[in-house]
Amino acid sequence: MTLNDDNLRRPPRETGVRNGAVELAVYEEGNPDGPTLVLVHGWPDTHRLWDHVVPLLTDRFRIIRYDTRGAGRSTAPASVADYRLELLAADLLAVVDAVSPDEPVHVLAHDWGSLEAWEAVCSPGAAGQIASFTSTSGWCFDHLGHWMRRTLRRPTPSGVGKVLAQFAASFYAVLFHVPVIPELVTGKVIAPRWPRFLALFDRMDPALALPSETITRDAANGIKRYRANTLDRLVRPRLRRTDVPVQLLVNTKDKAVLPFGFEETGHWAPDLRRVEVLAGHWSPLSHAPEVALHTANFVATVTARPSVDGAATSA
Repeated sequence: MTLNDDNLRRPPRETGVRNGAVELAVYEEGNPDGPTLVLVHGWPDTHRLWDHVVPLLTDRFRIIRYDTRGAGRSTAPASVADYRLELLAADLLAVVDAVSPDEPVHVLAHDWGSLEAWEAVCSPGAAGQIASFTSTSGWCFDHLGHWMRRTLRRPTPSGVGKVLAQFAASFYAVLFHVPVIPELVTGKVIAPRWPRFLALFDRMDPALALPSETITRDAANGIKRYRANTLDRLVRPRLRRTDVPVQLLVNTKDKAVLPFGFEETGHWAPDLRRVEVLAGHWSPLSHAPEVALHTANFVATVTARPSVDGAATSA
């Protein structure tokens, strides 16, 4: 991968994509003749999460990133029910349809963006819209729920220890179901001190943090994602499989998303590649070169595969 001065100097083109009542702010840049790569951020970020990654990929890819609902310049619905995963996945697929109606795209997603992308790639017909999916720091909630249930049905000290470790790491998600207080803490205490928080939580250089102007609002809005999905998906997990090629970038120092929850991912996503990255949760900020390199390599591997008629795929 090389950097192209023209691509670096040219600002992204901002457009909008509508999905029902939600207007999504979409940003396009990079090589217009390259494969389309859609980037999906998590909580409490915006499309700017990828600012360190994008310059490493613009020579090769046509880059599409967007602010998910409730973040940045996109619509922020007031109702918790408007943040259900099926709606978030529908946002992603609406963006895909708008920016690449004739060719499937490649997806790179982080944190809640990964959960949303998992929901999308496990939807019927997803392989016709998404050619590959690289996930970092985000499970499919249904897969995680099945792993927890199986582990606890046939308990071993090691298995129970893993489930308890992940529960402890994710206990904040339980606290997010308490009314009012989580919005105040995340929006008024943590968000305004975001670089300092990342330095403490991920032990990363705070100068790498890219807090948006809307982070206070976005952090509070993001609580709705947890309330709309977490308990329901973990307690009543569905059978969710995908034929889309998936790459897991497993951050070995991630304090929120522990590696154990991916132990059975291959059962649900048989075309799976797993790569370990010596990084914390916010690897797109702290380890952008590794994220970019592994994504580009995976896309190259997928697109080089022979198609059914024996020719190389063209996605």
